[in-house]
Amino acid sequence: MNGFKSVFKRELKSYFSTPLAYVFLVIFLVLSTFLTFKAGFFDSRHASMQLFFSNLPELFIFLVPAIAMRLWAEERKSNSIELLFSLPITTIQAVLGKFVAAWAMLILALALTFPMVWTVAYLGNPDWGPIWTGYAASILLAGAYLAISSFFSALTRNQVIAFVLAVVFCMVFLYASSPTALDFLTGRMPVGVMEAIESLSFQSRFESMQRGVLEVRDLAFFLLLGGGWLWANVVILEERRGQ
Repeated sequence: MNGFKSVFKRELKSYFSTPLAYVFLVIFLVLSTFLTFKAGFFDSRHASMQLFFSNLPELFIFLVPAIAMRLWAEERKSNSIELLFSLPITTIQAVLGKFVAAWAMLILALALTFPMVWTVAYLGNPDWGPIWTGYAASILLAGAYLAISSFFSALTRNQVIAFVLAVVFCMVFLYASSPTALDFLTGRMPVGVMEAIESLSFQSRFESMQRGVLEVRDLAFFLLLGGGWLWANVVILEERRGQ
């Protein structure tokens, strides 16, 4: 537990000791607000956060890998990973410490959008259920993207390669149930395989939670998928640690 806390504090401090955290937070707030108002926030005449949440899956595709690409790639490139693993901590503690620190950054970014919630409450009488479940879905989606991105950061020393691979895989999971993807797979894969791929879609589960439906299967999906990628992250680092 002490190892996890040490890595968490070290990683979180590293964000705010450089302009990285501030630049990321500003970019996220500017883009999320711009896309929401561009989509017709006031024109909709409906006290809802739906337009804000609907933009997050695509926005996170690029912003989450950008914040995660340095997690392990930078450590490996500078060889500071050797110093990290020389400390009395386990690989699991190191992975979780870095992951939770980056996830805390993403949760902070979402928390800073609360003025938009106050605006919605001022303009009308919103249904609070979809707002709270929308934030819960956004936090889980960010965590899933982050787990995928963390794995690819551990896979290579090059941050650009880690970023590109993470973006591609996040897109695959997001658009797995899109009509374009399903039309492409029709006739090329068995129906059972197509259904399995469709069930892995982030979009359908995110939209379900965004509507105010908080089901155990959706929560379990995000937690298990994120846990699986983090486990793969640990495996990769254990191999590097043993070399």
